[in-house]
Amino acid sequence: MQSNLSSKPQSKLHVGIIMDGNGRWATRRQLSRLRGHEAGVEAIRRVVEAAPDQGVGTLTLYAFSSDNWRRPKAEVTALMALLRFYLASEVESLVRNGVRLTVIGRRDRLPNGIADAIGRAEAATAKGDVLHLRIAVDYSARDAILKAAANAASEGDLTREKFSDLITGEPGLRDVDLVIRTSGEKRLSDFLLWESAYAELHFTDRMWPDFGGEDLAEALASFHGRERRFGGLQPVSPELTPEVAL
Repeated sequence: MQSNLSSKPQSKLHVGIIMDGNGRWATRRQLSRLRGHEAGVEAIRRVVEAAPDQGVGTLTLYAFSSDNWRRPKAEVTALMALLRFYLASEVESLVRNGVRLTVIGRRDRLPNGIADAIGRAEAATAKGDVLHLRIAVDYSARDAILKAAANAASEGDLTREKFSDLITGEPGLRDVDLVIRTSGEKRLSDFLLWESAYAELHFTDRMWPDFGGEDLAEALASFHGRERRFGGLQPVSPELTPEVAL
């Protein structure tokens, strides 16, 4: 995976994906839900491979929400095992392809060893400058906003930009340009609520395990065909960051 686009990730599009439908994909094939989640990991590989050449600089994937702890214990255990496997097996490929990995969300409730594995993967990929891959694990946008609001008490002159930095923990992170949700559901499910204030939304019936580069290209083609005004009357180029547009 080598991008032909020379600009840094933060100057290119930020796409968030709610990866939905793994369980239904498996059930329709009379397979276990675990097989669906395993197929979903393959879809992650395809999309990460395709994203840079399609103008995506930051890709945030919703892997496990804070509410997903309510799922059956066996399924949660299997999902955590898959996360552990991904962190161990993909780092070499991510480094080779210039992908910087960060994980957002809480780490204190993850099974033993996973938080350390996340830290090692983040450190190993820190120099990646082709794509910034962010994976949301034990993540809640409302909790992130609440935590930022509590920390904002120490800020003297609070601005939107400063509050964004508190929410994301990554100063200068581009707001989300496009949110994609697979499997036909049409809701945000507590995903990047602040960062997606002016994001375009794309819903597809495609189950996540079947999603690939062509589906990403279709979503981006729809995105580029829309006029983004950010509250104004004139269309604003996607190259302008939301902070400039506002």
